[in-house]
Amino acid sequence: MRLTGRRVLAIDGTWVLHSLACFNGTLTFMRRTVCVCLIVLAGVFVARAGWAQSTPAAVGADDDPSPHSRATLVSDVASIQPGTPFTVALRMEMEDGWHSYWKNPGDSGQPTSIAWALPAPFSAGAIQWPYPHRIDAGPLTSYGYSDEVLLLTEITPPDDLVPGTTVTLAGTAEWLICADICLPAEEEIALTLPVRDASPPPNDTWHDAVAAAEQSVPKPFSSWSVQATRSEGSYALTITPPDGYNPALEGAHFFPNEKAVLDHAAPQSVSKDGDRYLMALQQSEYAQAPAERLTGVLVAPEGTTWGGQARAMTVDVPVLSSQEHAAAAAGGDRTSAALWWTLLSAFMGGVLLNLMPCVFPVLSVKMLGFARQGGDDDRTIRRHGLIFGVGVLVSFWVLAGALLGLRAAGSEIGWGFQLQSPLFVALMTMLFFGIGLNLLGVFEIGNQLMSWSGRMERSAREEGYGGSFLSGVLATLVATPCTAPFMGAALGVALTLSTAGSLLVFTALGAGMATPYVALSMMPALLQRLPEPGAWMETLKQVLAFPMFAAAVWLLWVFGRQVGPDGMALLLLGLLLLALAGWTIGRWGPLQISTRFRVATRSVAMLSLMGAIALGVMGAQHDAPAEDNARPSEGLAWASFSPDTVEQLRADGRPVFIDFTAAWCLTCQVNKRTTLTSDAVEQAFKAKNVALIRADWTNRDPAITRALEAHGRSGVPLYVLYEGDDSDPILLPEILTEDTVLEALDRIPGDTTAAPSVADRRPASSS
Repeated sequence: MRLTGRRVLAIDGTWVLHSLACFNGTLTFMRRTVCVCLIVLAGVFVARAGWAQSTPAAVGADDDPSPHSRATLVSDVASIQPGTPFTVALRMEMEDGWHSYWKNPGDSGQPTSIAWALPAPFSAGAIQWPYPHRIDAGPLTSYGYSDEVLLLTEITPPDDLVPGTTVTLAGTAEWLICADICLPAEEEIALTLPVRDASPPPNDTWHDAVAAAEQSVPKPFSSWSVQATRSEGSYALTITPPDGYNPALEGAHFFPNEKAVLDHAAPQSVSKDGDRYLMALQQSEYAQAPAERLTGVLVAPEGTTWGGQARAMTVDVPVLSSQEHAAAAAGGDRTSAALWWTLLSAFMGGVLLNLMPCVFPVLSVKMLGFARQGGDDDRTIRRHGLIFGVGVLVSFWVLAGALLGLRAAGSEIGWGFQLQSPLFVALMTMLFFGIGLNLLGVFEIGNQLMSWSGRMERSAREEGYGGSFLSGVLATLVATPCTAPFMGAALGVALTLSTAGSLLVFTALGAGMATPYVALSMMPALLQRLPEPGAWMETLKQVLAFPMFAAAVWLLWVFGRQVGPDGMALLLLGLLLLALAGWTIGRWGPLQISTRFRVATRSVAMLSLMGAIALGVMGAQHDAPAEDNARPSEGLAWASFSPDTVEQLRADGRPVFIDFTAAWCLTCQVNKRTTLTSDAVEQAFKAKNVALIRADWTNRDPAITRALEAHGRSGVPLYVLYEGDDSDPILLPEILTEDTVLEALDRIPGDTTAAPSVADRRPASSS
C-alpha cells in the first residue's frame, strides 16, 4: 500500500515512519508490506500518546514542498534555434543521507516524474536516466541517486519560432526523498531561453555537467556479447568481452528495468570461466512467471568501463532455459552453419552492391581502365584486377574497424556513418567533381605524375597500379551507405559477433563486391574482344565524366539536406574555385612557359584549391533550417520517428509502417519514388489506417540507430510493419515493389477504424 498523504508521524523528535510511503501497493509485495505495516501500527499507538510532543521539525516538513532536496531546470545550450532539438536537465540536489529513485526503484520507492507545461507545439522526450546505485535498508534494497543527479530530457522546439523572442519551459517535478523516512516532494520548474537564428552555443555553466550526465546514461556496446539463461529460481548472465580485453568485473551489478523479476537484495556474484564472465542473479520470489527477456543496465565496477569512458551498458537479451542453453552449447555445428550462411549472405550482398546506383560512376571508370588494358599482357591485367580487389578489401577493413571502434567507445552509429558527416560529403563532392573535370580533359594531372616514374610498365603509365587501388577505395566509400539485398541481415549479425567474427563478415562483403572485376581481369581473353585502343577511348573517357558529375550532383543534394541552402552555396563556390584550379593547371601545365609564369599559375591553382577546401569546410559547419528537414511529403503525411510515438500507436492497436531512410541512400529514394508514393500503396495504407513513420537517418540520430539495432540491422534502407497487435514486426526487403508492400498489408486483418493522423502529434518528415 502507498501512503498518499503528507502527514508524517514523529515521536520525541525521532521519525519512525520508515519507508511505507515508498511501497508500490501491488499484491506481489503483500508479504513485505504486511511486515512494515505491523511496525508502523506499533508506532501509531505510541505516537498517539505523545502527539502533542511532536517537534516543530515535523511541521516544517509539511510546509516545505521539497524537503531535504531541491530541483532546478538547466540546459546545455545558451539559446535555442527553431526546429533544432536540445537537452535540458532536471538537476536534483539532496542533503547528505537522503536519496531519490531510479526508473525502477527496486523493493521500495517511486521514480521521479516531470509533468511538462511547454508552449505549444514544443515536445519533450522521455527521461534519460543515468545509471543508479544500490540503497540498502535492512531487508530491502532500492535503486536511486544521492547528493546530486541530472535527469536529461530532449526538447524539440517548433519550426516557426521567431528569432529575437524568448521561450519559457515549465513543468512540475515530483519525487520521493528518503532517508530513515520517505517524504513526497515536488517543485515547480522553469527555464527561459532566447531564440536565435543560429546554431545554439553551449551554456558555459552547465554544458560540461550535462555532458557528464550523458556519459552516465547507459549505452549498448556491440563489441560485448551478453547472454541470459535461467534455471530453477535463478538466472545467469554470460558476459564475453571483446578479443584481447581482460577486465576485472568482480563487483559489477545488474539493475533490471522491471521490479518483480529479480531479488534486488540478493548478492550478484561474478566468476570467470575462460574468457567469459558469469553473473549469478536470484529470481524474485514475487515473480508470477520466469522472464522471457532480461532488460536493464549492467554497471561495471568502479574504475572499469565497457567502452571508452562509459561505465553502464544496456542489456536486452532473450532468456534461454538451461535445456535450451545446453542445446545451444552442444549445437556448435548449427552455430557454424549459421555463421557460414551469414558469410554467404554477406558475399552475395557485396556482389549485388555493384548494381547499386551509387557505385556506377566509379565502376564505369574501372571499365574504362579495362578497355585501356585490352592490349596489355595478361600478367599486367591480372595485377590490376587483384590490386582493385585489394583496394576494396582494405577499404572495408578500415571502415569496419572505424565503425566497431566508435561503437565500442559508446558512439551510436551504423553502416554508412561516413555520409552522415557533412564534411565528408563535401570532400567527396569535390573529389567526384574533380574526377569529372579530369575525364573531360580540363587537366591531366594523372599523366604528369605517372611520367615521373620511368621504370613503370606502359600500362602503369596509363593508369598506374595506384589508380586501380584507389578505384577500389572510392567504389567502397560510395557503395557502403546503401545496404543491398542479403547485406542488411549480414551486417546486423556482424555487429553482434566478436571483433574477429565481425571482420570476417566485412571481408566477405568486400570479397563479394570485388569478385566480378577480379574475375574479369583473370580472364583477359574476354578483354581481347574489345576494340583496339584508339581515339574511341578518349570519347568514352569524356562520356564517363557525366556519371561523375551526376554523382557530384547527388552528393551536393545530400549536403544541402544536411546543412541548408547557405552551406550548399558555400560548397558551390568551392566547386567553382576547384574548376578554376583545374583549368589553370590544364591551360598552362603542358606548355613551355617561363619559370616565373609557372610559379604564378601554380600559385593560383594552389590558392584556388585551398580556397575550395576551406569553403567546403565552412559550408559543413552550417545547420539545415528546420523547414528544410520538415518539408511536407507529397501524398500521405508521414510523421517523424520517435520511439514513444511508435509505442503509443501500437498500444492503441494501430498498424504502423516505419521507413528507415536517409537522403544519401539512393536505394531509399528510389523505393520512395517508385513504390511508397504509388497510388496503389497509398490507397492500401489509407484502407488499413496505417500510421506512417519516417525515420530520417541523413544526420546522425542515436534513437534511430538503436531502433535499427533492435531489428538486427545497422544501415538503411529498412522497412518495418507492425500489424496493430502484439505480433512480431514484419521486415520488408531492401528493394521494394508494390506487390511486396501490398502483400504485407494484406496480413493486417480487415479495415481499421479511422483515427487521428499521427502527423498531428509529430512534425512531418520527407527524407
